[in-house]
Amino acid sequence: MSDTLPIFFSISLASITFVITVIWGSPFIRVLRRWKIGKRIRVDGPQTHYYKTGTPTMGGLMVSVPVLIVTLVLNFVRLTRGGEVQGLSILLPLGVLVAYGLLGIWDDWEGIHGRRAKTGEGMLGRYKFMFQWIIALIAAVVLSYVFDIHSIALPGYLNKFELNPLVYIPIAAFVIVSCSNAMNMTDGLDGLAGLVSVTCFATYGMIAILQQQWFLSQFNFTIVGALFAFLWYNVHPASLFMGDTGSGALGGVLGVVALMTGQWLLLIVIAIVPFAETLSVMIQVASAKLSRRYLGVDLRPFKMSPLHHHFELIGWSETQVAQRFWLVSIMAGLFGIALASL
Repeated sequence: MSDTLPIFFSISLASITFVITVIWGSPFIRVLRRWKIGKRIRVDGPQTHYYKTGTPTMGGLMVSVPVLIVTLVLNFVRLTRGGEVQGLSILLPLGVLVAYGLLGIWDDWEGIHGRRAKTGEGMLGRYKFMFQWIIALIAAVVLSYVFDIHSIALPGYLNKFELNPLVYIPIAAFVIVSCSNAMNMTDGLDGLAGLVSVTCFATYGMIAILQQQWFLSQFNFTIVGALFAFLWYNVHPASLFMGDTGSGALGGVLGVVALMTGQWLLLIVIAIVPFAETLSVMIQVASAKLSRRYLGVDLRPFKMSPLHHHFELIGWSETQVAQRFWLVSIMAGLFGIALASL
């Protein structure tokens, strides 16, 4: 096998998965409408979003189901031909995709038909956070003790630095949970979370190619293809929303993929948009609490958080915010690949 063939196959999987996924988008949306699985807009969001009420959600299934099928088929074909199974380690991000996806379905369903559906809120935060940590800790233990992955890569250093599993496991779990919630916060505008996710997975797909982790690169570009198909229906004006079924699952898997490459410190660069979105919420909440406590006034640096809502309220259109954030994400991804290649 030539050196370029694995690269060709990895990247071509994006096109294959796109075609497989995009053709069932319209029937999938009709099913969601028939089952009345429509988004309820949160009362604390921008009023300009109220017209989106009723738009089908749980669109993350449009991504996770094809990725699951394609990955399992690739494994089955290799197994029946006596070849190498597509890296048993790939079953880990696939399992996280399914686990976080199921948690997202629960959360989305509660937001539509649950007790707090009138306000657009899903399951209670403490329960959601607890299950996120359980899944993440299991994934971190598997990474460390089953696949012997407990390293960190630094730009400019050829060799990765090995961490003690007892140190690595809580850090890895934190990375997974943080990525899941950060991508969830990013999912607030038509196309935004999908565009940012595509860039992040394509970037880590290229990093996996640089490391010759062919199976991991194939998995990443499979997700890229499915996400492009989802974006076919999610770009403004969206006829399908990702929901926590997609954003939470994709964020969690992104954390796992970053950990598997060892380049998880680069998440701050590569996932700069989700990182900024999360940071804006933390700054907004902290500023409000501290200013009320010590100054007696409510001082907030942003008109609304997460960050994309702030730019909406200062006059940017929804498409401008999504496209400009995507441009930032692309440049950050290119810089991340450059740093990983040092």
